[in-house]
Amino acid sequence: MTAPPAYSDVVARIARAAQACGRDPAEVSLVAVSKQQPWEAVEPVLAAGQRVFGENRVQEAMARWDGKADGLTLHLIGPLQSNKAKEAVAFFDVIESLDRDKLARALAEQVQKQGRTPRLYVQVNTGEEPQKAGVIPAEADAFIATCRKDYGFELEGLMCIPPAHEPAGPHFALLAKVAQRNGLSKLSMGMSDDFETAIRFGATSVRVGSAVFGARSG
Repeated sequence: MTAPPAYSDVVARIARAAQACGRDPAEVSLVAVSKQQPWEAVEPVLAAGQRVFGENRVQEAMARWDGKADGLTLHLIGPLQSNKAKEAVAFFDVIESLDRDKLARALAEQVQKQGRTPRLYVQVNTGEEPQKAGVIPAEADAFIATCRKDYGFELEGLMCIPPAHEPAGPHFALLAKVAQRNGLSKLSMGMSDDFETAIRFGATSVRVGSAVFGARSG
């Protein structure tokens, strides 16, 4: 099956952006954001060889991927309520939205009970937007230390979603700085409109939805 043109274009753009700043394209993972997409949009991308997908909601992801997730890596990229920790730990390979003590405690309990440890990213609210999830930058170091010391988490990296109406570069630079001083090498940053900028600032994964699948309905 021929890969969908939009998907092939994003893959090529990731490679070009990496090469332009002297990075190996293999260092940058594409997380195809399948949230709210109909299966007929997701299936051709899956058939083209994409194996990493991002979802915003636990229940929606379970409905979409139940019985189809073999060989895939599923990322939870949306805010996670602590009462959904059980399902999230059971279902997802990566949870990118760890941002508060109550959630850390709930995840630690489920990791202990289930013997399954998703890879964890701390979400940083770089723009300090009140409506957005994420720990604010001034509290990030302390929260990362708590996750490691109190809950025994081996964190994989950091994630951010810059404010929609600000240049993304300074936010990506800030996230990279927080990661560096905390010894974290993975950066989940960049979406359809700014993933090339994110790669320039060191993104190791980019979360791309509409540029891969087309605009979501609803």
